[in-house]
Amino acid sequence: MSLNHFLTDSITTEDTMQFTFPEILSFRARETPDDLAYTFLPEGEGGEISLTYASLDRFAKAIAAELIKTCVRGDRALMFFPPGLDFIKALYGCFYAGIVAVPAYPPRKNRSLERIRVLVEDAGCNVVLSTASIALPASMSFAGIDVLRQLPWISVDEIQEAEDNAEVAFPDPGEIALLQYTSGSTGAPKGVMVTHRNFMRNADIFRQSFGLNRQTISAIWLPYFHDLGLVDGVLIPMFVGYRQLIMSPVAFLQQPLRWLKLITRYKVTHTGGPNFAFDHCVDGISEAERADLDLSSLHTFYCGAEPIRKATFDRFIDTFYANGIRHHMLYPAYGMAEATLLITAPLHGLGPVSLCLSASELEQNRVVKTSDEAADARWLIGVGQPWLDTEVCIVNPDTLAACAHDEVGEIWVRGSIVTLGYWNKPELTAEMFDAQIKNQPGKSWFRTGDLGFIHEDEAYITGRLKDLIIIHGRNYYPQDIEFTVTDSHTDLKANACAAFSVDVAGKEQLVIAAEVKRTLLRTINTDEVCKAIRQQVNEEFELAVHAIVLLRTASLPKTSSGKIQRKATKKAYLENSLSVVGQWTIPTLKESINRLQPQEPQAIEVWLTSWLHRVTGISVDAVDLGRPISVYGLNSLQAIQLQQDVLETYGINIPPPMMFNHPSLRELCIRAKEMMESIEQ
Repeated sequence: MSLNHFLTDSITTEDTMQFTFPEILSFRARETPDDLAYTFLPEGEGGEISLTYASLDRFAKAIAAELIKTCVRGDRALMFFPPGLDFIKALYGCFYAGIVAVPAYPPRKNRSLERIRVLVEDAGCNVVLSTASIALPASMSFAGIDVLRQLPWISVDEIQEAEDNAEVAFPDPGEIALLQYTSGSTGAPKGVMVTHRNFMRNADIFRQSFGLNRQTISAIWLPYFHDLGLVDGVLIPMFVGYRQLIMSPVAFLQQPLRWLKLITRYKVTHTGGPNFAFDHCVDGISEAERADLDLSSLHTFYCGAEPIRKATFDRFIDTFYANGIRHHMLYPAYGMAEATLLITAPLHGLGPVSLCLSASELEQNRVVKTSDEAADARWLIGVGQPWLDTEVCIVNPDTLAACAHDEVGEIWVRGSIVTLGYWNKPELTAEMFDAQIKNQPGKSWFRTGDLGFIHEDEAYITGRLKDLIIIHGRNYYPQDIEFTVTDSHTDLKANACAAFSVDVAGKEQLVIAAEVKRTLLRTINTDEVCKAIRQQVNEEFELAVHAIVLLRTASLPKTSSGKIQRKATKKAYLENSLSVVGQWTIPTLKESINRLQPQEPQAIEVWLTSWLHRVTGISVDAVDLGRPISVYGLNSLQAIQLQQDVLETYGINIPPPMMFNHPSLRELCIRAKEMMESIEQ
């Protein structure tokens, strides 16, 4: 069978069932060797670094040759990479060598290696693929952990291109191509077994639903270890045959303007990101900066990876309407790693559809339309329909029977996009991937754990069956956060904490409810305990805590068997009915900071105190220069924003790691002053 369809935009079902991505790369390297495949722009502008199909093919073959020296087909390669093109070379090198790729977030200084250790043990990794800049410090960090220390490292940036005539053995479409570890519980990581055929089938859904072709110009900033960044940023461009522009996630977080300037400069037609990215553009790009933006080239501007909000879309359109953004460009979609990525998606060009429903009826799993002026009005955004052979059914999670029309239930999925299951977890795989609908024998379904319904052939997501917390596009398992909280201070009772998220001004925020030990109820130091909780949660998860409530012993809602009832705790928190002995909430921004006016232009301590108040909402009186910045709950995005604001205000660049390495804010300010003085000299 010929691969020529991949040059003519006439890809067939047979193509997606029979071929694999390494075959497509090899084909494009022969037929269109000098076409640009991927271009990396570290900050979204200038300094282009590109790979042609031929060059990528030769690099991948050379990396495959190195892997074959160390591994056998089917071994697992842990992948640690910074933003850039080396990950792409390494991924196709794995494909050519028959090695299962395991993308992961690179290790960071002064961060726990437990997450990486557990992942390596679960996957049974045989080798680490990385770059020289990561390999040396990371391997030193691994020295004290046997399972990590014993792994051989290959720095792919030190490998030269192979000869054109180097041969490779293409994998079978049914072989495992990659283990996609889902973000969430560090105690029980789940590696999704994605086959080459899974990738091909999902890629064809992208091509058809988004209307992608060889004239598409795409841009992405999402990290490669994120399933959306991997599939849309690396695989789909190869499948369809268009050029992919790539920028660093940090570059976007620092200045969202860079993303939109990239769209303007290259006349990008396809891009997207999580819901928070749209808000970040609205909040982080000034009216003056918007003046030169032209976003009219966009064909599909997708939104996924976290709950999609109508208010976010409305604000984005209002803000950037003068720059060419229109309703029909926005493209909400739904998916997850267990289904390769995309499960439902609309047809391109239609724009989002929405429903205004009664929230109280939704709590009873009923879909009832209401006026947007109703007290319990809740807007939901549709996420499209299934494609190809994908089937979606709404199922009652208790009775396992199919739900009635317009009834909320668990979303179940089947089809060629559904992966093989979880690596080395046969019982969990059978439970989640071989589910049976009552009175429908013989069909296996994957249980997504998401709640939703289908209305007029459009899928809608209403929440999670379990208590997963989703903030800034990342998944957090509450039990992980709860363990960290109760371990943060000796006054807190073990196994008596609930972590959940609440909607605050259209954004998900983290709330902690924790019981205090009975003997300490009268002497509890609320400020001290809450500071400890905030610092520990920030250090472990890079999450800012919105509110903390300290509770009387034995007052946290639990089941008769002792399980924490997070939904009941959240409901009681919102109704102010918890038995509270102490609490902390981020203060509002209305508090005055006039008394903090600096007496000198470079009064950086005063400036930093004011900045913390403005961004985190913490009271200026609560800022202690003798404590580290981690106490104040900055997440990655806020830390990068602080770096940028310091650079613009004082002309010095303090990387986020440097901020968190200083034991106190005062020492950080001293270091900043020294940097300013060295510049002046």
